[in-house]
Amino acid sequence: MYIIPAIDILNKKVVRLREGDYEQVTSYDVTLEEMIEKYQSNGTNLIHIIDLNGAKNDFSNQDYLFDVIRKTDMQVQYGGGIRSIEKVKELVGAGVHRVIVGTQALTNPMFLDELSKALCGRDRCADNVVVAIDVLDEVIKYSGWMESSPIKLMDYVDRCLSLGFFRFLCTDISKDGKLGGAGVELYEKLLDHSPFIKLIASGGVSSMADIEQLNRIKVESVVVGKAIYEGKISIEEVKNWNLESLISI
Repeated sequence: MYIIPAIDILNKKVVRLREGDYEQVTSYDVTLEEMIEKYQSNGTNLIHIIDLNGAKNDFSNQDYLFDVIRKTDMQVQYGGGIRSIEKVKELVGAGVHRVIVGTQALTNPMFLDELSKALCGRDRCADNVVVAIDVLDEVIKYSGWMESSPIKLMDYVDRCLSLGFFRFLCTDISKDGKLGGAGVELYEKLLDHSPFIKLIASGGVSSMADIEQLNRIKVESVVVGKAIYEGKISIEEVKNWNLESLISI
C-alpha cells in the first residue's frame, strides 16, 4: 500500500476542509510549489492535487495549477471540476498521471460510457482515470459534497466496473479533516463487494496506526493530507513507508 500526500488548493492557497465544508477551512503558510518540492526531495513520486474551486465550478485556479503541474516531473493524481471528455484527454495528454472524475460521472448518465470509449481499453481506463466516490452514511455526494445522488453505492461501483473503470478514490466524508481515524468499515464493505477493485482510501487518517490498519484490509493506497500538515505523520515516515512498500512489490 502506498501513501499519497494530498494538496488541496482553494484560491491558490494550500488548505484543508473539515467534512468538505467550505466554511471550515484551515489555511497553511506554504505554497503548492513548496509542498511539491518538499515531497519530491523526500522521495515521493506521486501526489494528489485537488482544485477545490473547480469542484464548485469556479475555474479561477486552473491556469495556475496546470502551470505548476506542467513544470514538475512528479506523477500527479488530479481532480476538481473535470466536466468533459475533452478535459480528461487534455490532462492525460499533458502528462497528468491520473485524472479524478466525480460529479460529471454521476450527473451525466453517458459520461463514463463515452469516456470508456474515448480512452480505448479497459487497462488504460484503470491507469488514467480514478472514479471519485465521496460517501456520507453510504450516500454518494457530489458538487463539492453539496448534493446527494440517488444512485446506490454498490450499484454505482458495479456500473463503473462494467465500463472498465476499477480504480476508485473513496472518501468517507464523516471522517474527513477530523484526524479521528479512517473509514475502515466503509472500505471493508466495498472490498467485500468487489475484492478486485483498486481502492484509494481518503479521510480521517491521523497516525501510522491508521495506515497499518488500512494496509491490513488491502486498500491499494491512501491519500493523506491534514495528518502531515499537523505533524501527526512526518514526511520521513511517509518516505520510509513508501520505500518499504515498493521493495515488497
